[in-house]
Amino acid sequence: MKAEIINIGDELLIGQVVNTNASWMAEQLTKAGFSVVQITTIADDATAIKTAIDGAFQRADAVLISGGLGPTKDDITKKTLAEYFNAKMVFHEPTFEQVKKIFAARNFPVTEINRQQALIPDNCTPLFNKNGTAPGMWFEKNGKVAVSMPGVPFEMKAMMEEQVIPKLLQHFQLGHIVFQTVMTTGMPESMLAEKIKTWEENLPDHIHLAYLPQPGIVRLRLTAKGEDKEKLTAEINAEVAKLKKIIPEIIYGYNDVLLEEVTGNLLRSKGKTVSTAESCTGGYIAHLITSIAGSSDYFEGSVVSYSNRIKTEVLGVKPQTLEKYGAVSREVVLEMAEGVRRKLKTDYSIAVSGIAGPTGGTPEKPVGTVWIAVSGPEGSEAQLFHFGEHRGRNIRRSALAALNMLRLKLI
Repeated sequence: MKAEIINIGDELLIGQVVNTNASWMAEQLTKAGFSVVQITTIADDATAIKTAIDGAFQRADAVLISGGLGPTKDDITKKTLAEYFNAKMVFHEPTFEQVKKIFAARNFPVTEINRQQALIPDNCTPLFNKNGTAPGMWFEKNGKVAVSMPGVPFEMKAMMEEQVIPKLLQHFQLGHIVFQTVMTTGMPESMLAEKIKTWEENLPDHIHLAYLPQPGIVRLRLTAKGEDKEKLTAEINAEVAKLKKIIPEIIYGYNDVLLEEVTGNLLRSKGKTVSTAESCTGGYIAHLITSIAGSSDYFEGSVVSYSNRIKTEVLGVKPQTLEKYGAVSREVVLEMAEGVRRKLKTDYSIAVSGIAGPTGGTPEKPVGTVWIAVSGPEGSEAQLFHFGEHRGRNIRRSALAALNMLRLKLI
């Protein structure tokens, strides 16, 4: 079965709001067994909405729409859908009770404009919105389905997970799609593709591989389609097992797990602590570590030693080491790692010093040159990386490389 997504909102077209709904909706539909054939973003315009639905019905069996269901004049989706499906507006008492409940909880009066949220087309099946005042709407026409949902992400997601997807699965007879995403770090996409070329070429015809790169990470997504879900799952697992034998050192997890979460879980399971000494990353490694709930179990703190003065006065880096080798060097980053580990009394430490750019590089140490060290009970080690010329990507890649060095040391 084919599905299409239509996202409505002027704010999406002018870039004022990032359209995160589209990717999330597509992922949920694909997991449910639909093939998403098109995603369209359109303005709050009646003609655009009707034209988009016409086109979508020609291509797809199910059309999912988000946006334009608010109470203000610029939100015209509900009125336009009523016109498109030749419906008249009727008052829906359960929706009005939800509106009153939400406004009472916020100690706000219900105005006439809020009351209008309870008006719905008479030929739709209303979908309850537990997180807001705008109900969803389910329409059927010539064997096809159109579903309109709020554009507010947390309202749309709850409605889609709890009502829309189950209802679609009841309405359509679908095959199965099984996914497995292998998370890798430490190897560029082109090099990784060469490394696993033979394995990829021998995948069964019904299993497809997609490379999904981002700075510092390449996701390998395996997709299998068929009628027997258990068989598909077993086949995917078998292929992942083969892959793990080919690139064991760069696989850090599965199904979009974060590297910082994997590394944190290793620290917790071993009862170990970590600290960071950061120069070119400016605290970004500490940010990633502490973005994981419960990181206080293993993370003690960080020293952002951006200047040489902090490197010497706080971390204990020797002035003569800085003078002889420069701040971006193996010798300095090792002393940074050992200094912060000693000062914050942790089992492990990470230190980073480099040239993030876009300025500051030299012929000997161009922009993107980064030294990373990890210190622990087994000793200290440092590695040299050359990441490139983009400052933001250099910081991101440096942080991920540092976390991966620690992960490998822990295992």
